[in-house]
Amino acid sequence: MKRFNYFPGCSANATGKGLGLSVEAVAKSLDLELIELEDWTCCGSTPYNSLNEEESILVGARNLALAEKNGLDIVTPCSSCYTVLNRDNNYLKENPSFRQKVNTALAEVGLNFKGTIRVRLLPEVIYHDITPEVIAQKVKYSLNGLKVASFYGCQMLRPAGFENPENPRSLDEIVEKIGGQPVNFPMKNRCCGSSMVIAESKLAYRQIHKVLKNASDNGAECIITPCPLCHVNLDAYQGAVNSAYGTSFNIPVLYVTQLIGLALGINTSYLGLNTNIVSPAKIVDKILAQGVKSGT
Repeated sequence: MKRFNYFPGCSANATGKGLGLSVEAVAKSLDLELIELEDWTCCGSTPYNSLNEEESILVGARNLALAEKNGLDIVTPCSSCYTVLNRDNNYLKENPSFRQKVNTALAEVGLNFKGTIRVRLLPEVIYHDITPEVIAQKVKYSLNGLKVASFYGCQMLRPAGFENPENPRSLDEIVEKIGGQPVNFPMKNRCCGSSMVIAESKLAYRQIHKVLKNASDNGAECIITPCPLCHVNLDAYQGAVNSAYGTSFNIPVLYVTQLIGLALGINTSYLGLNTNIVSPAKIVDKILAQGVKSGT
């Protein structure tokens, strides 16, 4: 059993409930103990740093100091939370004078940042600590050649990703090990439009359209992503993109953990699939119709 502090982030409890539910379900099946960080607060996401750098780092420092209490590394399923908390952790370690200033503030609530733990992204933990090979041994329903486009997005890869940002392979390797077929997907490491969809929707729709078209043109039956913001853009805004471009995309977008959960035979009610906008029913039916995988 591998143990970590767990920082779910805001999305996993709100717009990305499918992420939160599927992470909890898959973690149990993979003997991964995620201890939710008590009294955690929003990391501030990436925009906060551009508005008030000191305040944003202080928010991150509080979460990190809470995690240090039990000496376990902190894991988050959210690419944005990872980017923010990892940045704050490194900055505080490398800048002792600012760290002292932050600790003066944290002392008011009985906390102290020491810089003793790492911040890790859940897909990296699944890939390196659990490994695709171990996941394969637990598969009950092989994907049987399901064509999957793995969308890594920006923040899983940059600025502090764990693999080659120009040619990431971790999600594709997981898909292969659980019986799927990764499709050629040149847009897999590109931006989905991020929160620009709120302020500049037309620009965001253009980017979302490029990603969806690239996946569709290469025969993808579904898209997977680890990022809740990427998921919202590619899933919830397909209708808007279809209206803007005269297309008819109907591509299910699943969280990586939802797809792994299906392969592991986890009941769909525990994977939050009912929260997805584009129905994944055809994907679920195709996987479950194959029957239980024979032992390997």
